[in-house]
Amino acid sequence: MPRFSVIVPARSVQGFLRGCLRSVLGQPFTDLELIAVDDCSADAGGAIIDEYAGRDPRVLPVHLARAGGAGPARNAGAARARGDYLLFLDGDDTLAPDALTAIDRRLRATGDPDVLLWDHERTDVWERVRPGGDGEFLAAAARGPAPDAAGAAAPAGVFTAVERPAVLGVLPAAWNRAVRRDVWCERAFAFADGPYEDLPVAFETLLTADRIAALDRVCVTWRRRRRGSASTTPGRHHLVAVDRYDELLARVARHPHAVTLAPVLHGEAARHLLAILTDTARITPADRADFHRAAARTLRRHRPPGAPLPAGLGSYGGFRSLRGADVLRRTAAERLRTRREAATRTAYERYYRLQLRRPVDDDLVLYGAYGSRGVYCNPAAVYRKAREIAPQLHGVWAVRERDRAGVPAGVDHVVVGSRRYWEVLARAKYLVNNADFGGPFHKRREQIYLQTHHGTPLKTMGMDLRRYPAAAAGVSFTRLLDHADQWDYSLSANQHSGEIWERVYPSGYETLPTGYPRNDAFFTATAADVRALRARLGILPGTTAVLYAPTHRDYTRGFTPPLDLERLSRNLGPGHQLLVRAHPYYGPDTRLAALQDAGTILDVSRYPSVEELCLASDALLCDFSSLLFDYACLDRPIVVHSGDWETYRLARGVYVDLLSGEPGDTPGVVADDENSLADAFHSGRWAGPRAARLRAAFRDRFCPYDDGQAAERVVRRVLLGEDELLPPLPAAERTAAPAPAAAEDAGRLLAAGV
Repeated sequence: MPRFSVIVPARSVQGFLRGCLRSVLGQPFTDLELIAVDDCSADAGGAIIDEYAGRDPRVLPVHLARAGGAGPARNAGAARARGDYLLFLDGDDTLAPDALTAIDRRLRATGDPDVLLWDHERTDVWERVRPGGDGEFLAAAARGPAPDAAGAAAPAGVFTAVERPAVLGVLPAAWNRAVRRDVWCERAFAFADGPYEDLPVAFETLLTADRIAALDRVCVTWRRRRRGSASTTPGRHHLVAVDRYDELLARVARHPHAVTLAPVLHGEAARHLLAILTDTARITPADRADFHRAAARTLRRHRPPGAPLPAGLGSYGGFRSLRGADVLRRTAAERLRTRREAATRTAYERYYRLQLRRPVDDDLVLYGAYGSRGVYCNPAAVYRKAREIAPQLHGVWAVRERDRAGVPAGVDHVVVGSRRYWEVLARAKYLVNNADFGGPFHKRREQIYLQTHHGTPLKTMGMDLRRYPAAAAGVSFTRLLDHADQWDYSLSANQHSGEIWERVYPSGYETLPTGYPRNDAFFTATAADVRALRARLGILPGTTAVLYAPTHRDYTRGFTPPLDLERLSRNLGPGHQLLVRAHPYYGPDTRLAALQDAGTILDVSRYPSVEELCLASDALLCDFSSLLFDYACLDRPIVVHSGDWETYRLARGVYVDLLSGEPGDTPGVVADDENSLADAFHSGRWAGPRAARLRAAFRDRFCPYDDGQAAERVVRRVLLGEDELLPPLPAAERTAAPAPAAAEDAGRLLAAGV
């Protein structure tokens, strides 16, 4: 029987769940079981739990048939527990290092009490860490009472709520205490259904405990969510808190020591309810009066003799007067900010605000890609599919003035900053982008914003960039969060992406595991299409076409190829064609143009479709570009140039160790210079059996949703509002475009020992 049963409910926390589970399983104290409860989560939470259960026998996965919320999920975990003590940890929180060792030591020192309380710290999206607020009480309680006048030894810091009524002021949470399992079962403790489910258990475990102990140590880091949880979603469900305290106050009034305990609990209820009432993230103006009346009624009904009622919970008129001073201060600051904005606002931006008053056009879709550079990437694939299966929708593209010449014929578009741009931005029902629209954009409640992203994250993104100053230069993280708050949907190409996006762009959007629409071309193209593309690019029959696509580096200025392209081309020799695509961040490069004029390379940097370049090539030669994740869909060889991996990793940070050599991490052959790269091709290793095995594992990990139908899934779910998301085809039914013969020939030769 384990010492501890750590129970983790998981729903819509896939971005943080791995960190939570690692914080438990990585404890030096190992006598535990971890009961991870998948609360019928629509994200990858259940898969993550099963993954950890497959690696560690201490993990007991529990999958609920229907979503019940955190309370029923914790109860389901407790029902399966075998440990001496029950500990609860939310799926987006973490245990502090060595916490279980400290908890066990304190339990043994205090004779295994009914309940042990410990301290916590709070962290937010900015990773600012603040104390939990219970440290002073816990430190005093842990010391125990002073020796009496006769010098008798003090007890070992064990007490009851009657002896220390201030214990009722400890944050009422599930995760800041351990409860002995036999006590839990004997007294039939259970979390409630619905919001504020932990209030009854938090207080009842203390009110009924015969022996309570305290640990003066931070054992849990509690993550304060910005969006997406019940506590951060405004609505009438917060009125449940009043009902919870109404029941608790009625119960404590019947306690044998009600005279001692009731005033303390009444004060804590008043403090907590007032905090909820004044929190604009929870209580809307429309619900504030109802919440105030309900809270005041409950507190008056259960007010112990002589107990004060906070001024804010007297009359509603008094509450509004108190709030009025704060509102006036905020209003004055807002007016000053508005005047400053107005001084710099252009006429067209004012026109945009006027257009926001007009009704939304339900058949209008505004698309954008790469900062309005043109018709590209996932938004372009969604646009094409929408024209096919939802012709009633009219798509318009936002394009910069300098890029409008590249817009394909027949595609309706607006120049960013123009009068019509502001009108379409204000009135389009649907907004589809792989970056952002920029400017003073304010998404209306009636609008639906789809963020498609433009790659699987290898390098650190979003809020994680704060750890890498070179990459974060010029980034406004406040604006980044404001932008994410406007998303309704976020596309995920794989489970890895979904987890990362939700963590680094924390908000309340829904993640759609659709695959990337731009990758549909890899599954719908035919052998004839591939031949036509190669002919268009000038790739001679029988030539091995190697697409070289280096990534952008934050620590270099301009396009500086990490490889000597002339030397590489010479080393590859006849029969190889090097196609070079510079990162879209860079403009035309005279060095590439000169190499092309000399016949050394084929410069495809300005070729409009990177998907077509992938289809036309025999292999991808890349370094740390996210293109390698998309290219894996084709099941063609990938060769990684690793020359400056350590510099890149330290300067930018990475989520996947491409050089580990482990299946699922490394997509194929790794080489560090021009000579070893050429040798990989001449020897046939680039397409050999080991490279194929690595590529297969990499493809399984990062291309599980891509099957040629991603764009249709997106159009039906987002633009047509269909409830069900079409599932991806089974792996056996996914067929990528036929590869040119060069890779197959090389693989056969290497396998034959030639």
